[in-house]
Amino acid sequence: MDKQHIYIGDVGDTVEICDDYMKPVGTVPAGRVFVDGLGVGDVGSIVLRDRKHLAQDGLLIIVASLDVYDGHVISGPDIVSRGFVYVRESEGLLDEVRKLGLSILEDCAEKNIHEWGAIKNRLREEISKLISQRTRRSPMILPILQEV
Repeated sequence: MDKQHIYIGDVGDTVEICDDYMKPVGTVPAGRVFVDGLGVGDVGSIVLRDRKHLAQDGLLIIVASLDVYDGHVISGPDIVSRGFVYVRESEGLLDEVRKLGLSILEDCAEKNIHEWGAIKNRLREEISKLISQRTRRSPMILPILQEV
């Protein structure tokens, strides 16, 4: 067959075919489509990145209750680990994380830092450094703070 009668397209190319000719006419959106529950194609790259991070390194949740007036710790911080370390074998590490979290929260209260974003970022950064030094891993760190 003559080369002029052959068309090799890419994924998404559209071709118009008639009795006496065949020609490319454009493209349509094509490629991988992610199906997630009832949603089709609505999973974004950020969600996929977070899922990959969780799957590889796990999750560490830091929960604390702070005094609404002066910001001092009323209860906690409690540490919840999912997919990061086995709690019974890593009690020492989690106690270090708890103590560091408490000192960060108390330091923020002493310095009158009451902005949630600043407190959470400081918790994430400093606890991440500690965990990285001890385990060479970087779990997703999720601080949950509530005022009482």
